[in-house]
Amino acid sequence: MLDEKINFNPMTKDYNTYSITRKVVFSPQLMNKDDVMESFEFSYEMAFGKGFHRNYRSGGAVVRKSGEIFANTFQGKLAEFAFYRLLISRGKQCPKPDLTVMGQEFWDDADFEIMNRSISIKSACFFSQLLLLEIKDWSAEGVYLPNNKKYDYHFFIRIKEDIKKLLKTKKWLYKSYLNKSDLYSLICSKQWFSDIPGFVTHQDLVECIRRKNIIYKGSFLNTSNTKMDASNYYIQAGDLRTLDSVSVR
Repeated sequence: MLDEKINFNPMTKDYNTYSITRKVVFSPQLMNKDDVMESFEFSYEMAFGKGFHRNYRSGGAVVRKSGEIFANTFQGKLAEFAFYRLLISRGKQCPKPDLTVMGQEFWDDADFEIMNRSISIKSACFFSQLLLLEIKDWSAEGVYLPNNKKYDYHFFIRIKEDIKKLLKTKKWLYKSYLNKSDLYSLICSKQWFSDIPGFVTHQDLVECIRRKNIIYKGSFLNTSNTKMDASNYYIQAGDLRTLDSVSVR
């Protein structure tokens, strides 16, 4: 089934506003509490400890505070654990997500290396319907420029709760420092869920780049106030390859 080409249905556009046409309903799977806690510890250290994450998006203009870095890192690590649990549940060998706290001079080579295949995990909030890839991070050949890496698969994984909304409610998202105990209590007060709408192959990504499926910086998404901070290649959730088309069963 991987030999079959996928569709790249474009979003509809009205002036500078894009609207999604190919949606996938969120299908929640309860996450393991230990995975949530490990993700919390890692993300707190990366945001407020000795770790390092870029404080801006490629091509972006917004400088991220440590609260935002925590939110992005936490969501991303939860997504990695969701993928790990999926493979383990289907009898596949899979290493645990990397919890090594790295400094500024290091990059992850891949989220996972399985059977000589490089797998990238792209996380999003539960209501998201787009796999987004910042265009300045990718060559025309589908190589990820920050670490000069070609990924064989890109999995799109969504997470609920909405960590950014939770932090905004507390007025914590744009803070440079957050008390660990307070943040821990907030995370523990919620149940966390994931789903995996699908994935794309390296060749799918190259085709997406060739077709210039782009939502541009400054555009708006779904007639909301969501303004794009950077230009991104996009693939709609409804156009992704489903899990049944890859050997993770």
